[in-house]
Amino acid sequence: MSSESNAYRYKRLVVWQRAMALVVRVYKATESFPKHEQYGLISQMRRSAVSIPSNIAEGHGRNSDKELVRFLDIAKGSIYELDTQIEISRQLNYLKIQEAICLSNMLDETSRMLSGLRKSKSQYSRLKTDE
Repeated sequence: MSSESNAYRYKRLVVWQRAMALVVRVYKATESFPKHEQYGLISQMRRSAVSIPSNIAEGHGRNSDKELVRFLDIAKGSIYELDTQIEISRQLNYLKIQEAICLSNMLDETSRMLSGLRKSKSQYSRLKTDE
């Protein structure tokens, strides 16, 4: 599909790729949670994780850097949600400490990359409006 190079450029973003890896890790980590958490913490953690790369992709599908920045902010909010849910899972002993650390490290890396992308797009958007 030749339009893939334009329409789906977000797939080449390292931050999107890292966020996708985080989603897979969260899904695998939550498989061992108690069954009574199926519609509680498991569902919430998975939705928060999925929201991160989904909002990066949706923002790139919009027509302006301003819209992209808005969706990157939503993704950042999902990072904070997931961070809290990881801590809850750790305190409930649903996650082993090593797994919680791994997830937190992946989340931190994704968060830093997302902040960098947001900053560059926000500055670029301001430069375009100043011209």
